[in-house]
Amino acid sequence: MGPVRRQAVLAALVLRADRQVSHEQLLDDLWDGQPPGSGHKVLPSHILPLRRALDIASVGPAESVIRSGKGWYRFVGDAARLDVTELDERAAEARHAKASGDVTTAMDRFSEALALFRGEPLTGLPGQRAHAERQRLLERRLSLRLERLECLVLLGRSADTLDELAELSTSAPLNESVLALRMRALYGGGRQAEALNSYQDMRGRLRDELGIDPGEELRRTYDAVLRQDDERLLGPAPAAHSPAPPSRPPARRTVNDLPGDAGRLIGRESELAQLIAPAAPGSVSIVTVDGAAGVGKTALVVRAARELSAQHPDGCLFVDLRAHSTQRRQSPERALQRLLRSLGAAQGELPSDLEELTAAWRAATSGLRLLLVLDDALDADQIRPLLPAGAGSRVLVAGRRRLAELDADRRVTLETLDTSDAVSLLTHIIGRERASREPEATQRLVGLCDGLPLALRIAGSRLQNRRTWTVEYLVGRMAGDEHRLGELSVGDRSVETAFRLSYDQLAPEQQRGFRALGLAPTVEFDLLTPATMLDRPFQDTERILESLVDTSLLQQPRPGRYRLHDLVRVHARRVAEAAPAEAAAARTAALRLYLDAARIASDWGPDGFPTGPRPVGPRPVGPRPVGPRPVGPPFTHWQDAEIWLDAAGGELVDVVGHAAALGEADYACWIAEALCDYFVRQGRYHECQTALEIALAHVDEATDERMPAALRNCLGYTAVYQRRYTHARTCLTEALDLVRRLPDPHEEARALAALGALDLSVGDGDRALVHVAAAVDLSRRLRNDWVASMAWVILGLTHQYGRRSEEALVCFAEARTHAEASGRPRMLGRVLSCAADVHLGLGHYREAKHLLRQAVDLVEQVGDIFLCVRSLTRLGTAEQGEGSPYAAVVLHRQALLRHQLLSPLTEPSYDWLEMDIRSRLGRAYLATGRVREAREQFQAVLDVPGAGAHRTDRARGSRGPRP
Repeated sequence: MGPVRRQAVLAALVLRADRQVSHEQLLDDLWDGQPPGSGHKVLPSHILPLRRALDIASVGPAESVIRSGKGWYRFVGDAARLDVTELDERAAEARHAKASGDVTTAMDRFSEALALFRGEPLTGLPGQRAHAERQRLLERRLSLRLERLECLVLLGRSADTLDELAELSTSAPLNESVLALRMRALYGGGRQAEALNSYQDMRGRLRDELGIDPGEELRRTYDAVLRQDDERLLGPAPAAHSPAPPSRPPARRTVNDLPGDAGRLIGRESELAQLIAPAAPGSVSIVTVDGAAGVGKTALVVRAARELSAQHPDGCLFVDLRAHSTQRRQSPERALQRLLRSLGAAQGELPSDLEELTAAWRAATSGLRLLLVLDDALDADQIRPLLPAGAGSRVLVAGRRRLAELDADRRVTLETLDTSDAVSLLTHIIGRERASREPEATQRLVGLCDGLPLALRIAGSRLQNRRTWTVEYLVGRMAGDEHRLGELSVGDRSVETAFRLSYDQLAPEQQRGFRALGLAPTVEFDLLTPATMLDRPFQDTERILESLVDTSLLQQPRPGRYRLHDLVRVHARRVAEAAPAEAAAARTAALRLYLDAARIASDWGPDGFPTGPRPVGPRPVGPRPVGPRPVGPPFTHWQDAEIWLDAAGGELVDVVGHAAALGEADYACWIAEALCDYFVRQGRYHECQTALEIALAHVDEATDERMPAALRNCLGYTAVYQRRYTHARTCLTEALDLVRRLPDPHEEARALAALGALDLSVGDGDRALVHVAAAVDLSRRLRNDWVASMAWVILGLTHQYGRRSEEALVCFAEARTHAEASGRPRMLGRVLSCAADVHLGLGHYREAKHLLRQAVDLVEQVGDIFLCVRSLTRLGTAEQGEGSPYAAVVLHRQALLRHQLLSPLTEPSYDWLEMDIRSRLGRAYLATGRVREAREQFQAVLDVPGAGAHRTDRARGSRGPRP
């Protein structure tokens, strides 16, 4: 059809087929009220080529598909087959078929109508008219998609709609029609609770973002789901003579944290029946299981949970409360944080206050029917906050103590297996033929195990893996062992015998591996930790670990991750104590691994940690060549180290505590310091603070004289991000006093830069200038790129807020030099974003766009959502400044969408950032003439809770200068 303007002329005529379109209307459509200097004379230059392309040869203007008269043109609709006409026909046929009850035909016609679309309508055509038609057709396509999906719901195929509805919900999060249909589909798939929760989520978003309540359609759908009104939601039931739609199993949630089944359950039939017996309707059912260690409580509740799982479609969750663990006991706070994340109810860091977490948990579970298994519980105080609120939920609690203070529906006490059941269990493990050859020895082995399932399983596993052993031989070995494991003692018998037997029969390399695993600083670990502790190649280490899994001494909760049963860990540590030199080397290797990972992952770089062991140079990650020992560090790049730390999750704080408990005060301090930047970048401020406080409690035991000031600097650094300015000033002032006594220019520069950031955050620019200028002077001598970059950034911000733009740009240029030298994308992205702010203020929009595009690319690499959102919305402002308000709207809306990935619970500047984006978006809407949308955005700014408290931050244009 030729150039884009010619295509636009044709589109404008076709969309008004059979109607006269004046020259003025065409010009206005194509040039938005600003026609070219030649006026309507430009139109024939497009009309004539269109006629040549569309008309039959030798047809004159009077018979052309495009007719003309004085001052007008008209497209003859009968002369061509138009897709928009076909769209109307297919849609009308579909609606007629649906109204007459033929839903299958309606769905087919809707599908044919949708097949007419080829991507975005009128792609690339200029002008407001084309834009308006484009939006209208896109809205029509959405309407047709919803009508087709509704047909699937009415046909009983709700499960086939959920993926597409989820996609539509993501692209149009405030579209009530999409949500209403999705609620119907969820209900049709047996997920009533999820449908109700999605309504509550939408109601909260509408109130927060638009200040309105859900519309009538959505409220009626919610009421119907609540009342289980099948006819309203899924259509009338098919008549008796009508063929029933093909049956489909109801959709199930994927949230299932239950561990793997322990195998055949023997001798627990009556107890299992009590656990799975029907519960009273309309309440939260609680059943407790108590008994001695190793008696099989976990195996029983897991089996019961698996049999009950079909009755609890909203999730099956498992929490090990570790009441008798050698690791840190699972507090209710940490358990609630994990549970909320398992349900997807929150991202990022959650509150640390128990009451707030309990309230969030009850709100998240109020409409759900959950199954919750709480293993190794200590007392009722540990359990009560974890109870879900949804009627029909069930809680299975296992622990050594009888929890008389807990209001339970039923209580089950597990005893050891009687002789016949114990023989059956052992026979099942070693095989009937083998057991029948030595019946008396089998009976004696059962007696030595005292009917304890854990002991029986371990002994049976040894016989499985040693086919040349007789049962009598095993009985003889067990009878002579006097060691006991106190926490598994039953009368005068102990599981220690079984553990010692298992350990004694391992090959030497397996024994060494088992001892090392008992010294691991985290409950769960990957292959890298034991490989480092053993100083062995990956392939050798994996072979050792997999062989320990086979002996039931080591668990593999998921591929690539391992853990010891808590009681086996006790045994492993005891045998490790018999080789103190080996144990000390393994402990140090593990702590060094975490230290290296944290320092490599930190943006502070190698010069950020002037004391303590330095990470060794890079080495490829993954399976190493077979050889005598691993050489070099395990991380080739800071991202590798960060991913490895991410896998450790919430146990990183425990590593610091582990080091402190071992008397390794230096490592406790070094690791806490090294983790500081990693924690802060992820918004995990509470974990950072906890790790630092643990280390600070032992800092007097450390030999590194830098640590007292360094840890206080880190606490102050974290507190600035948390906006706890009084606490931050106390920590940083104490650090500054300490370093000036040593002296220590590195920590002094960090303290001064952080104090400058703090001063600027509270509005004291003069004081900030003094502190940061001193930090810049020190950083020149230190040659520390991170400190220098941060100091120059804060100095630049100080000048920027003081309206000294040229001085600010000079500072940001210096900061950029050091950031580029450090090679960390986040640091460089921040510098570029700050410099772009100054250019925006000066009206240098082209320079700002160039810097902001680079900044967005850089911070997206590291997943810094806040800085990405901040840079995107400023890029929108730059586009508007250059005369592209439509591009600005797109960028601001992208920023607003990504802003939702932040958590208001953990990001102190969440509200400020939303206000900033909406203010900029409102101005962009005004520039495009969309006054109503602009008004909505400005009103949303005013509706943000505590909007007045954010005025200072808004004036600064940042969440405050962070060190």
